[in-house]
Amino acid sequence: MTANQLGRVQLQIMQVLWDRGRANAREITDALNESSEIAHSTVQTLLRQLEAKQAVAHDVEERTFVFYPLIEEDKVTRQATRELINEIFDGSAAGLVAYLLENEKIPKSELQQLRKLINDE
Repeated sequence: MTANQLGRVQLQIMQVLWDRGRANAREITDALNESSEIAHSTVQTLLRQLEAKQAVAHDVEERTFVFYPLIEEDKVTRQATRELINEIFDGSAAGLVAYLLENEKIPKSELQQLRKLINDE
């Protein structure tokens, strides 16, 4: 499963599950509504789609579906990053980093982290 196989809101649902480990549809809806409004019925539909894609599964606890992730966040992140590098930056990780440094406002603390990572290699 790659990030390209998941829609934006599906990835947001996955993020809630990765953060919490387990959650019911209402808890997921409430978490998503903290940043932008989404209908509970939409979350329920997207959870069914995620189950069909075998990205999540559920247990039944007191007549409530409790969902949990079947795919690892790190694996999805790695695959999405690799796809971005290959498709947009012609396979060049340095091209991605150069683009970010030239076009994004990166806080000094993050730049220091990047320098440390480069120097440790």
